[in-house]
Amino acid sequence: MFYVNARAFVERDSKQGTELVIQSRNKPGQEYLELPGGRIELYEPIYQALIREVEEETGLKVTRIEGASKRIDTTGINPDFEVEVVEPFCAHQTTKGPIDSIGMYFICKAEGKLLEAGDESLNPAWVNVKHIASMMEQNPLQFSDIDRAALMFYLKHRVVRD
Repeated sequence: MFYVNARAFVERDSKQGTELVIQSRNKPGQEYLELPGGRIELYEPIYQALIREVEEETGLKVTRIEGASKRIDTTGINPDFEVEVVEPFCAHQTTKGPIDSIGMYFICKAEGKLLEAGDESLNPAWVNVKHIASMMEQNPLQFSDIDRAALMFYLKHRVVRD
């Protein structure tokens, strides 16, 4: 199997600093923490997939995707073949493991009330980035394999408000 994913760093600023939405995976045998996101459907535009996945899993409505103004598409040039180009914050590719996948992570803002349970997810919550960094230091295996790598990238390369 081969999957292509759109995943989100849903950020908000609070008095305690920058927070991200973290949730639990609700699938037997896959009890770990993760970021919102999931599989892009066949020919589904990337941003559309991102917005859909965030809402399905968290209940939040994406209001802003960082870098979205740079999106380019070829609509109208060849009606039989259209392409879009976007700028993600980062991307992943599995290089070993049971599931082959690539995916793009986007930094988003969103509004609304968090669900208690979403599509294969439970208990989405706003978690302070400093606390996430501490969780990663104490037990990185509590996060999904893919999101663990993305969180490492985020914590190293994203400037966040303290």
